[in-house]
Amino acid sequence: MSRNTKGHDHGYKLLFSHPEMVADLIRGYVREPWVERLDFSTLHRVGNGYVSDDLREREDDVVWRVRWQGDGHWLYIYLLLEFQSRPDPFMALRMLTYVGLLYEDLRKGDQLTPSGRLPPVLPVVLYSGDRRWGAATDVADLIETIPGGLEHYRPQMRYLLLDESRHRDDPLPEVRNLVSALFALENSREPKDIERVLSRLVAWLGLPEQTGLRRSFTVWIKRVLLPARVPGVDFEQVLDLQEVRSMLAERVKEWTMDWKQQGIEEGREKGLKEGEAAVLLRQIERKFGAEAAEAHRARIDQADADTLLEWSERILTAERVEEIFD
Repeated sequence: MSRNTKGHDHGYKLLFSHPEMVADLIRGYVREPWVERLDFSTLHRVGNGYVSDDLREREDDVVWRVRWQGDGHWLYIYLLLEFQSRPDPFMALRMLTYVGLLYEDLRKGDQLTPSGRLPPVLPVVLYSGDRRWGAATDVADLIETIPGGLEHYRPQMRYLLLDESRHRDDPLPEVRNLVSALFALENSREPKDIERVLSRLVAWLGLPEQTGLRRSFTVWIKRVLLPARVPGVDFEQVLDLQEVRSMLAERVKEWTMDWKQQGIEEGREKGLKEGEAAVLLRQIERKFGAEAAEAHRARIDQADADTLLEWSERILTAERVEEIFD
């Protein structure tokens, strides 16, 4: 399904501004022993503007800290969440930069552990795109190796990749997990799938103190999720999850037909685009070599059909592969 990636990312940042979402993300999807020692009641969002001046545009990042009991001392686990709706081959480098800037601000603010060290950081990339994520998860894998010992000086830092598509067939847990519901909504194939998840969300978010989170889910569903699946329908009058559920129940048959037709049309468009990309890559390989084709594969994969057609025309007169993309 087509999606407004900017609105999608902003919607995720709204949802993950709630501690319940962050706690369920860690409890449900970070399957490592140290998670059991986290005190989720201490979850606290780090204020905006944590980065240095040269990356000030990243003020709206989602960064949390939580206490961890270890050897009688309280430490902090910093959670740096990054939301991606398309693959980024240099995501590991970006995360290295963000973590480094975060550490600089922690040092300047004297937010060190009792032993005078920097606190641990868990960098998380939450990926919701359709294409397979093939980017390196460790910055060391992005650096060319040179024999003779220089490889010992390569920086190393991994991020945790959570790919929503890998949880497409996961059943909703009986025990409340709001992130599982979010993944189920993203992976929903028909309106009845959304209705089923909404029933669980309405039950899970029924307490008065959950009003803010309930409202955030409603905003994301009506402004991001549903417009991508049922274009042309105005959802602004919907004010609550229960209203969304009722609306779906009333029009489920009509929307299912619209949804299937949209899927057929988008499938045709996707097939056309993939075919044009494959032809262009083959043309580049024949004219400029396999290395040139591979070097520009990511850019070609991300281009739309009109751009691919224009590039295919340029290759007829291009003397260097760069002229195709200039």
